[in-house]
Amino acid sequence: MTTNQILIGLGLIVFLAVGSQVLASRLRIPALIVLLPVGFAAGALTGDVNPDKLLGPAFQPMVSLAVAVILYDAGLGLELRKLTGHPRRVVWRLIALGVPITIALATCMALVLLGMPEEAALMTGAILVVSGPTVVGPLLAFVRPSERVQRILAWEGSLIDPFGAILGAVIFHGIVSGTHRGSGAQIGQFLASIGVGAAGGAVGIALLFLVLRVLRLGEVLGTSAQLAAVIGVAATCDVLRDDTGLIAAIIMGLAAANLRGFDIPARRPFFETLVQLIIGLLFISISATVTPASLRHLILPTVGLVAVLVLVARPLAAWAATLRTDLTRGERGFIGWMAPRGIIAAATASTFGPALSAAHVGGAQKILPVTFLVIVLTVTLYSLTAVPVARRLGVTRPARTRPLLVGGDPWVIELGRCLQSAGLEVLMWAGAETQRRQIRDTGLELATGELLAAAIDGGFLEGITMVLLLTDEDDFNALASAILRDNVDGPVYRLRPRLPGHGVVAPYTGGAALFGSKLTRPVVIRRYQDGARVAARPGSDPPPAAAELLFLIRADGRLVPVTEHTTPAPQDGDTTVFLDPEPQPTAAGAAPVPPHSAATATVPPQAPAAEPAPPRAPLASSPDTGTGTGTGTGQQETR
Repeated sequence: MTTNQILIGLGLIVFLAVGSQVLASRLRIPALIVLLPVGFAAGALTGDVNPDKLLGPAFQPMVSLAVAVILYDAGLGLELRKLTGHPRRVVWRLIALGVPITIALATCMALVLLGMPEEAALMTGAILVVSGPTVVGPLLAFVRPSERVQRILAWEGSLIDPFGAILGAVIFHGIVSGTHRGSGAQIGQFLASIGVGAAGGAVGIALLFLVLRVLRLGEVLGTSAQLAAVIGVAATCDVLRDDTGLIAAIIMGLAAANLRGFDIPARRPFFETLVQLIIGLLFISISATVTPASLRHLILPTVGLVAVLVLVARPLAAWAATLRTDLTRGERGFIGWMAPRGIIAAATASTFGPALSAAHVGGAQKILPVTFLVIVLTVTLYSLTAVPVARRLGVTRPARTRPLLVGGDPWVIELGRCLQSAGLEVLMWAGAETQRRQIRDTGLELATGELLAAAIDGGFLEGITMVLLLTDEDDFNALASAILRDNVDGPVYRLRPRLPGHGVVAPYTGGAALFGSKLTRPVVIRRYQDGARVAARPGSDPPPAAAELLFLIRADGRLVPVTEHTTPAPQDGDTTVFLDPEPQPTAAGAAPVPPHSAATATVPPQAPAAEPAPPRAPLASSPDTGTGTGTGTGQQETR
């Protein structure tokens, strides 16, 4: 190929990969549904999008190293402490029992339906056992099943990929070498590959410890060093034994996520961007190698193969894995309905299929197109049915927001009670012991532990879908916002500071500020001292003209705050939460008004604490000492 053709081909692959992902995000569908047909069409319509011609022999090694980076990033998201009890048992059973069940049924169907010889059928069965985080992750994010189901499927997808790739490599070498030394020799080869991968993983962990703990490289250079360590170790392992770099990569990711001292944040923008780009490039490139002629006479037999995988193999594996566990019937059913094939299947098929064809193995030319069709069919099927199936089985997480309110001033406690009376599950945290005691006295749920430490380690922030930083310290709110927004599964908002340039930290950090531009922290506190109260009423009943709208609670329980740039409009069934300058008196002993009632829910003010407020606390002290993670005191300051 000429230089111009190479430039055009590479540019098209990148453009189509990113463009397909942008289109999928706008259509709110998994990107694979767009990537696969776009890559196939590009390969069929132009000869420039051909990775074998563009990269030559370098294409397959680059695919292997790219998959290693994907698995390392997937491993970083797997925390062992979150997988305990029966879910852990289910994951290991899905691998130990699901792999042989799937490979046996897939091999039989390839023999019967596709007419493949035994060697090609066995290779196809081995390729189709894998699932993968690249396709399972986006589907789970789209469906939002219960946390236990999500953990099981995420762990299975990340762990089964390297095992499936190693299994495929062992079978491939057995076919090519023509050895038939029995299952014992094959098991020995498999265990040897696992050993090489584990040894490489140990070396990789030592490298990560060196760059992240000993040298303490900065965020940018540290991230680059992680990437170099993963690619270097994976490449070395692959040189020693095919596809063992995948085992090393997942072990490195698991170690970095679970061993003390690595301090890997929950969100990794660089790796997230890189992995998303890699996924797009790989799917466009691999699907472009499938020609329309290769699909001839394979579509209907492959549909039959997919039917067996979806309706027989996966439910049988899920039943065996969840037997005698405490999973509900709905959770078992959803696990049995979620096994799409992804990038690992495509990568191994693009590696082993052409190699077997070059070795003149009968039926090997069908492996790649069949795998391509299985990926397309399973991804499409599960993408279209996962949400209704999850709802039917009752395993979806509610859309209702679970906010964490950080702060213990009286108006913050009043806001927490108001949100709770409107039907939200509110969690509160405060640093000063007097504030914590007032929160307990009101019946609100109080989080224990240290806020910033919990943000880094996971802690009580699991399950929180919104954080509201409402302390009387602008700098603390800004600092906590910068830390929490990378460690919480949801948005983080903070009170607007008194002045844009006031404070040590506040002027220099991002994060969305709550309420209108004039409703700053001192203004809220001063209005509360002047008699204003937090109230809630149905959206159909407008708040008083002088009231300041703070939040909307949608009919499905989603909490939508007012910010400087957005003021949500009430809809039928919503509840408005506002700061009422002239609250209506509440009858003594009256209970909080239930959500969506016709009356206004106004929470009476908290009684002042009998003891003086303690001095301001440092950022990382223990709540048991009466200080805390620096939310300040119960004093109301109007600087």
